[in-house]
Amino acid sequence: AVFIGHPILVDDQLYGVVALEVEGRTESALQDVVQRLGWGIGWLEALARRKTFTSKARLVTVLELIATALQHERFQAAATAVVTELATTLGCERVSIGFMKERHIFVRALSHSAAFGKKTNLIRALEAAMDEAADQLATVVYPAPAGGPFQVTRAHAELSQHHGAGAVCTIPLTAGGTVLGALVLERPVGEAFDPRTVELCEQAALLVGPVLDVKRKEDRWLAQKAADSLRMHWRHLVGPRHATLKFWVALAVLATLFLAFADGDYQITADATLEGTVQRAVTAAIPGYIAEARARAGDIVREGDTLAIMDDRDLKLERQKWVSQRAQRSGEYREALADHQRAKVRVLEAQLAQAEAQLALIDEQIARTRIRAPFDAVVVKGDLSQSLGAPVERGNVLFELAPLDTYRVIIKVDERDITHVAVGQDGYLALSSLPHEKVPLVVDKITPVSVVEEGRNYFRVEAVAKGAIEKLRPGMEGVGKIEVDQRRLIWIWTHKLLHWVRMWVWSWWP
Repeated sequence: AVFIGHPILVDDQLYGVVALEVEGRTESALQDVVQRLGWGIGWLEALARRKTFTSKARLVTVLELIATALQHERFQAAATAVVTELATTLGCERVSIGFMKERHIFVRALSHSAAFGKKTNLIRALEAAMDEAADQLATVVYPAPAGGPFQVTRAHAELSQHHGAGAVCTIPLTAGGTVLGALVLERPVGEAFDPRTVELCEQAALLVGPVLDVKRKEDRWLAQKAADSLRMHWRHLVGPRHATLKFWVALAVLATLFLAFADGDYQITADATLEGTVQRAVTAAIPGYIAEARARAGDIVREGDTLAIMDDRDLKLERQKWVSQRAQRSGEYREALADHQRAKVRVLEAQLAQAEAQLALIDEQIARTRIRAPFDAVVVKGDLSQSLGAPVERGNVLFELAPLDTYRVIIKVDERDITHVAVGQDGYLALSSLPHEKVPLVVDKITPVSVVEEGRNYFRVEAVAKGAIEKLRPGMEGVGKIEVDQRRLIWIWTHKLLHWVRMWVWSWWP
């Protein structure tokens, strides 16, 4: 036996191989077999080339239709251009396209027609044919080809008989198993749709249909888009699938019901600062110069502790002067008294009294050069260590002191929440330096004047700190919460947003 093999090549691309087993042949007979095999291979190659050319031509046609749909920005122009080009390419008398809306397909474009009446008998017949093909989810050809599957073609028959179409082909437009619309092609009498043309139309509908559907959806009004989106989600919600969506929607509904009927503590939260109940200013009692600084801001001092010392050298010299004058006048006084000079005695007595008064005044001034704490306190403000030798005038504030046993909390309440605050309400203060300790407080005073800070208005609410306050210091900052009353949770979480919306609507309402 002799084995003969021959490849089938089309444009240097291998399509297949022919293999023969020949028995009992002479050499001349084998050459004849090889020659006949070559002729047969040539016929197969020609057939493959023709098939490849046909496939490429179909692909080019479909791509041209897609390009036509994409080059138009608006849906109506794109749909009209596509059906017109399809009618010209396939030699159809009329091509129409429709899209699904509320379980029915409505015609949206006709070939060679920029506008058409939507209530005419022709349009109704076309829509009936589209619905007929969509209900069967299959391509419907009328007249039905011999040997084809059984199909309902009543609407197609009426379209052909009453509107002059010799042959009708309707192809559903689908995407992901969902019917988007339908494409109807009509030819004159005597020109039926062959299987190749039907296949080309199906390929075109498969690719062009979703493109036009996207353009159709983009051309809708915003309200219509929202309504269609809600309708789609509702179908998903009540349909047999989308269990995850149903779970989250049910969870959201339960959460909303809980928030709508459950109560919670309504608290007003705002920035807060700690201050002493009384802040005493320590001033310079006499003019002079700073000689020594023994305390500064943040130090804890006890009653009588020295905060600073002023230079007293000039006062001591002045005192020495008056001591000398007193001694001199005292000697003169004794001499006048011994000489019985009564007039001079009276003058010297007055001068001695003046010297004593001056000495008492200077002693008091020297005592005042030592600046002392009037009570147990913490130094809130003041640092003279950088001002040694600097002059001060009488009345200049050198230190500010706050007592250690009582504090007040200044809460900056936003103007939107101030109407809910009342004297006597309880609350808590969390300080940045003591975040784990909550300091109880009671609202004591509401300042009726707002203050502008960082672009917002707030009211100054004073509260008294209670409980253990050993670790507290004036100047500490944190967050204060004032307990108002019990409110619905949904109101607590949304009242600020609702307030903003009401103000915005009112500001724009004519």
